[in-house]
Amino acid sequence: MINLELAATKASKIAENAGRLLKENQLKDHKITHKGTVDLVTEMDIKAEKLIRKQLKSNFPEISFFGEEDGGSTWQEGLVWVVDPLDGTTNYAHGLDHYSVSIALCENGNPIAGALAHPGKGDIYHCWKNGGAYKNNKPIKVNKTREINSALAVTGFPYNRRECMPEILNRIEIMLNNVQGLRRFGSAALDLCFVANGIFSIFWENNLKPWDIASGMLLVKEAGGKVTCFNGKEMKLDSSELLATNGLLHNQTVELLKPTSKADN
Repeated sequence: MINLELAATKASKIAENAGRLLKENQLKDHKITHKGTVDLVTEMDIKAEKLIRKQLKSNFPEISFFGEEDGGSTWQEGLVWVVDPLDGTTNYAHGLDHYSVSIALCENGNPIAGALAHPGKGDIYHCWKNGGAYKNNKPIKVNKTREINSALAVTGFPYNRRECMPEILNRIEIMLNNVQGLRRFGSAALDLCFVANGIFSIFWENNLKPWDIASGMLLVKEAGGKVTCFNGKEMKLDSSELLATNGLLHNQTVELLKPTSKADN
């Protein structure tokens, strides 16, 4: 039986190490390739993932690994580290310091411990199942906003946005007509951190990948928030939709987004 607090603590140190590597090299010239029309990869994504893999293997040799860039064991079976070495690559490649490192420990496809680094701010988040959520080793909680008109919300644009632009714009219009403000920053992992830390009350996005959200969705839950699909149904790592809120606004937000939901789980 793995000690989840120890796993989260070790992972937070490793995320910090990877974040330091990224920050030290951000302003250098990068070798950029494309996985899709607008989906970038730099050599630093790969270097950060190799660092994380090596350090996790050293500390937890018995646990499998799955990384965004090089893959690995299936993330849906047994104990597996699910890693996004650089969430917000486009920001990173353009010199914007809003990017993150995400490391989650999953058991049969469900996050049970996690850690995230925000190198630009020097912040480290970590959490474990039934153990709470922490920023720089201090407990964090979602905010207590009850009126949706007072909520600051955040969203993201999926990489296939050119194929589903009408539905994306429809959701933005719905939310802009109901919330106090709406932001888009380009790192889903950090968006989830900011919900957990009480900055945002609502975050939604579709077509995210397991490595984007595994650690952050657990962080939100452990901070007292709620995570589902747009229609309020259970959200899994391979669901097509994610809605994360402070919990108090969840039902209201579901009612707004539910007509646009395409989740089939």
